[in-house]
Amino acid sequence: MRSIFVILTLTAVLSHAQSQSGFTRVPVVFSGGHETDPRDHGRPVVLIAGALGVPPEVFRDAFSRVHPADPEKGPLPGEAQANKAALLAALGKYGVTNERLDKVSDYYRYVASRHELWPTQPAVAYAIVQSGKIVKYEIVNGGSGYSSTPETTVPGFPIHPLAELFYGKDFKKNGSIQSIAIH
Repeated sequence: MRSIFVILTLTAVLSHAQSQSGFTRVPVVFSGGHETDPRDHGRPVVLIAGALGVPPEVFRDAFSRVHPADPEKGPLPGEAQANKAALLAALGKYGVTNERLDKVSDYYRYVASRHELWPTQPAVAYAIVQSGKIVKYEIVNGGSGYSSTPETTVPGFPIHPLAELFYGKDFKKNGSIQSIAIH
């Protein structure tokens, strides 16, 4: 019983603090954001390229030299070696090493036919509301693994703010929400 009282008291204190400051925090809802470019045939190329430190066009060009194997069976050893050599020939000049290519490939490997998805972490953000208007956004956790801009909504508001994504070599931040635009 005491823990319920403490929780209710803490909730009342926080609500009072929010009303005293004139600000209210409303959770931002993110949905989707895991679509891929049709040219990439389901591969999260923007994430792979970001993790490798190259532009998506560079990775697409490198991958055009690869002969993909059956996703259920995988490549034969000779096919895997030929594909790796083709990728490294194109990506090596950008500083991509065999070890990094393996690490990134393993991290983003998934089988779509099994309804799998590459690793993702949902973003957490709040709209800061004052006098009935959103004045700013607070990103608590930008998430990761967004391959396309997620739909962003704020319950109770008709606007759909636009999130900007960040791509980079750190898996925990690759494909994360970098900013949210105020309308």
